Amino acid sequence: METTNSLFAKRRRPSDLILTGLIYLCAAFAIFLVVGIVVYVFVRGIGQVNWDFLTTVRSARRGTFGIAGNLLNTLYVIIITLLIATPLGVGAAIYLNEYAKPGRLVRMIEFTTETLSGIPSIIFGLFGMVFFGTTLHLGFSILTGSLTLTLLILPLITRNTQEALRTVPDSYRSGALGIGATKWYMIRTILLPSAMPGIITGIILAIGRIVGESAALIFTAGSGYLLPTSLGGAFSKILESGGTLTIQMYLCMTNAEYDEAFGIAVVLLVIVLLINALTKFLTKRFDVTRLDERQKKKK
Repeated sequence: METTNSLFAKRRRPSDLILTGLIYLCAAFAIFLVVGIVVYVFVRGIGQVNWDFLTTVRSARRGTFGIAGNLLNTLYVIIITLLIATPLGVGAAIYLNEYAKPGRLVRMIEFTTETLSGIPSIIFGLFGMVFFGTTLHLGFSILTGSLTLTLLILPLITRNTQEALRTVPDSYRSGALGIGATKWYMIRTILLPSAMPGIITGIILAIGRIVGESAALIFTAGSGYLLPTSLGGAFSKILESGGTLTIQMYLCMTNAEYDEAFGIAVVLLVIVLLINALTKFLTKRFDVTRLDERQKKKK
């Protein structure tokens, strides 16, 4: 007897075909939009990118326009911000997920982090200028910009670490505690290695946020572009004005230097693409490593 009413025998309704077509159309539009932006920026700016562009600084006397100083400033901001934000974010996530008892305090902290992630970055810039720059007398400096960006990316690292820790099965916790391990030893040797792919993904996404941020840095980091001339100058540079790539691109657009602005945009796009590729590589690498360790334990 034929089952004409089975799921396999039912005909596809016209509405299903229409919705499927709309889904594919939206996906194609998103891909076309991203590819169109990337291609347009590369066509407009790739001719500006060369060795001198990447290794020199702006000099009216030499007639050069380079972004070496801005590249270095961006690197400074990334390193200093991550050195401050990563321990705070990961530590806060460990406390909220493993130590804090569910209640009003935990809900208030989570609400605060979610609210921070939704505040416009320009407000962080205004706060950083008033508090770090004026009150703490740091002025326009790389350190002021880094401290401001720490507040900006802290919710991102905290929430990603929390979600990564929640994906670790509870059997790992109960098994480690059952054999006599202390809670901190269990967190350090079992939970953090198991959640490492998610934690690294959050950190690398934070790097992408730092690289692309400009509004929070306009009022805090300044627009300096000179390279340090000595080793001591390299350390003291964090207390000096330092414009990142995004700030320099903004200044180029305001001065109608469109070719240079698109050249900087090409460099920024390449950095963002490399960050995304690094995220996928490290996540896959840690997943493979964790799978190999599980197979070895089973043997």
